[in-house]
Amino acid sequence: MAITGSGSGQPQFISSTGNRSFSNAPLIENSDTNQVVVPDRRSWKNLFAYMGPGFLVSIAYIDPGNFETDLQAGAQYKYELLWIILVASCAALVIQSMAANLGVVTGKHLAEHCRTEYPRVPNFILWIIAEIAIVACDIPEVIGTAFALNMLFNIPVWIGVLLTGLSTLILLALQQYGVRKLEFLIAFLVFTIAACFVAELGYAKPDAKEVTKGLFVPELKGNGATGLAISLLGAMVMPHNLFLHSALVLSRKIPRSVRGIKEACSFYMIESAFALSVAFLINVCVISVSGAVCNSSNLNAEDQASCQNLDLNEASFLLRNVLGKWSSKLFGIALLASGQSSTITGTYAGQYVMQGFLDLRLEPWIRNMLTRCLAIVPSLIVAVIGGSAGAGKLIIIASMILSFELPFALVPLLKFASCKTKMGAHVNSTMISVVTWIIGTLIMAINIYYLMTGFIKLLLHSHIEIVAKVFLGMIGFSGMAIYLAGIAYLVLRKNTEATHLLALTASENQQMTNEQGNGPIYSLPREDIVSMQLPQRSTPADVD
Repeated sequence: MAITGSGSGQPQFISSTGNRSFSNAPLIENSDTNQVVVPDRRSWKNLFAYMGPGFLVSIAYIDPGNFETDLQAGAQYKYELLWIILVASCAALVIQSMAANLGVVTGKHLAEHCRTEYPRVPNFILWIIAEIAIVACDIPEVIGTAFALNMLFNIPVWIGVLLTGLSTLILLALQQYGVRKLEFLIAFLVFTIAACFVAELGYAKPDAKEVTKGLFVPELKGNGATGLAISLLGAMVMPHNLFLHSALVLSRKIPRSVRGIKEACSFYMIESAFALSVAFLINVCVISVSGAVCNSSNLNAEDQASCQNLDLNEASFLLRNVLGKWSSKLFGIALLASGQSSTITGTYAGQYVMQGFLDLRLEPWIRNMLTRCLAIVPSLIVAVIGGSAGAGKLIIIASMILSFELPFALVPLLKFASCKTKMGAHVNSTMISVVTWIIGTLIMAINIYYLMTGFIKLLLHSHIEIVAKVFLGMIGFSGMAIYLAGIAYLVLRKNTEATHLLALTASENQQMTNEQGNGPIYSLPREDIVSMQLPQRSTPADVD
């Protein structure tokens, strides 16, 4: 074994002796007083050092796109689809825990693994797909924030879209404080959203027995229930979230021992379970409020029409008419908090994706403005031409794009987490691998089915000439064949690159401790993750 250290000889990461290329080794030279250091001891108090990344990840499960799907599910099927949220949340916890484990064990996040594993052309294509996913994720956040500003301050939606660009200034102000402060802010926004919807429950007063039945008794009634259930499942796991989670866990300084890594993986899973449980309860509240309001016996004809095609903007007017003005304001506050927090996490996911796939670092304000402008332009055009209804439809289109791109993040994660050459002793067991592949395959199959059936329905019900339908069908199915071939390539290709960052065994840990003094062996946190600035890396020295 060799120790990779800074110029001062301080141990950082442990590397294998096979390949000494450190062109993308995630090392830094000096620790910082703001870094989160995990004590080298057995204690439940260590959990508090790991708290934070899960809340940033949970935002993707309560973004404006999820709210819109939840509102439609409650309006059309009352509480019958709540069990879908429960199943999807459990599946999301398993997948997000895998992303966290990948970062903890290997010291590299998912995008960096893709760069080292795949040839240049597939890696570039995966980067393009990931960037499109981040822009598609940003569109509902822009529109959701614009709707919230309209609800709270009566600002026209198209002006609200322009004003969302100001969140860039907020992000730039936040970046100087580091990841820990950001985690506290996001946690505060998550609990703000939760408080708003708990208050909404007090206004709506859904039947507790019916809600409980909806959570634990699976049923799909009605022609559109299956399609809406697929939408709920597909909206729960976002591709950019997998890149984000695997990167955020690198902001902690953990002991590089088998016990230290196992503890980190366990505590990150507990922390993620807590954060995702809060997100799960928020989704349950949204569906319950929507179900109670739209199935109320005192709805007038206008409100009943709103429930037939419920979106974020219509929900505000509906809540105001049925439950009162304050109910609408609470919904607006929750939507504003959701949109702004989603903007923050989406922007940082974009930074890590660009750095990981291309080893390219842009100035934060450039990266921020680029992502936001790509989302604002289509949102502004649709808001001006189509108004609130058109903006609501754009959210659905963005969700479909995210569903389409999920396999290109999920398959590499499943492959890497089940690969012994990358994960070493911390590789998924056979049973865990089988379970995760089943979950991943089901999610991907659901999304592919949803996309294919949607395209076929679009062709069958469109008012265009037969020749045009045939032409579009050929193009569409050819694209689908290429899409499936790309997924097959990722699934069937064998991993070839080994991970250089390994955990010390107990004997090695003791030996290294004796050589270096009484202090434990640590892996220093990633400077680009802690500071959120993606600085240039320095060249580390090898100490034998």
